[in-house]
Amino acid sequence: MAKSRRNGMLGVGGQRNKLSRRALRGGKAPVPGSGGDPAAEKRELLRKMRERNERRAASGQQDE
Repeated sequence: MAKSRRNGMLGVGGQRNKLSRRALRGGKAPVPGSGGDPAAEKRELLRKMRERNERRAASGQQDE
């Protein structure tokens, strides 16, 4: 006799999104409200970090 699946969660979680072949292969998927260029965001973050480090180094030299 086979076990019944009384507590199984089969089918829970809704439907999956339909993705194009291009999106599956890493291409740009047309997603509404998506962010900008990831490379540009990374460059901006690195610029901010460098400026913060320069300010900390400059304030450290003034204290000596």
